[in-house]
Amino acid sequence: MDILRRLLQRRLALFGVIVITIAVVAAALANWIAPFDPDEQFFDGLTLEGAPLPPGERFLLGTDLLGRDLLSRLIYGAQTSLIIGIVANGVSVLIGSVVGIVAGFTRGFIGAALMRLTDLMMAFPALLLAIVLAAIFKPSLWIVALVIAMVNWVQVARIMYSETVSLSERDFVEAERSLGASRGRILIRHIAPHLLSSIIVFGTLGISTTVLLEATLSYLGIGVQPPTPSWGNIIFENQTYFATAPWLVFFPGLAIVTLALAFNLVGDSLREVLDPTMKGRH
Repeated sequence: MDILRRLLQRRLALFGVIVITIAVVAAALANWIAPFDPDEQFFDGLTLEGAPLPPGERFLLGTDLLGRDLLSRLIYGAQTSLIIGIVANGVSVLIGSVVGIVAGFTRGFIGAALMRLTDLMMAFPALLLAIVLAAIFKPSLWIVALVIAMVNWVQVARIMYSETVSLSERDFVEAERSLGASRGRILIRHIAPHLLSSIIVFGTLGISTTVLLEATLSYLGIGVQPPTPSWGNIIFENQTYFATAPWLVFFPGLAIVTLALAFNLVGDSLREVLDPTMKGRH
């Protein structure tokens, strides 16, 4: 509770928490708060010339090129972005933490092999690798989440490795070894708790990267496929109307940037709260 109190005392963190809370509530209650079905095409949702309607009294954020309510699609799209963001980032943090901690603690052949694998994965641009994997597998919500997790774990592994190596050489760990403590006890009781704060920070900061990568893949047409609404594929579907109906790109783009910024602000503040060396720097 003390950590939460200190976190909410920071204005930027409070702003991030409010934005994330709104997004989570909107995604969880989409069936009840969305004005319309996100896939319903309205006969009066287009102008006489067949163009999307601008924001108005009935359609608050306007309609898309098929006459569907944009606000409803954005609300349901929050489900997609949050599910992929949380699941993909959670898997990537789990894989990266296990690889980094095992490599840093065991050293030797196992540690070297794991880190060479990490270096090999880091040699490929994340976006390019994600595009290749997404093109190989049939894109769907869970496949996209898995693809993003497979390209994002390497940064976590590298940092967990460095921190584990540093902790393994600390005096309190050497003292435990001299007392005959087992490797498992040292890892679980003395090293893992010191890494928990870093894992929590990565678990928050990484969601923003995941949300942006999902939006990029969907925009390129190899992410979550229509008719499932996603903020990225909403922009992809309506980009041809950017000049005449800019709200079709502006509102989903604003949602992506705002949610990514919110997770970044919360993650940065968590790092300052949990890291004693950064006390007072904010």
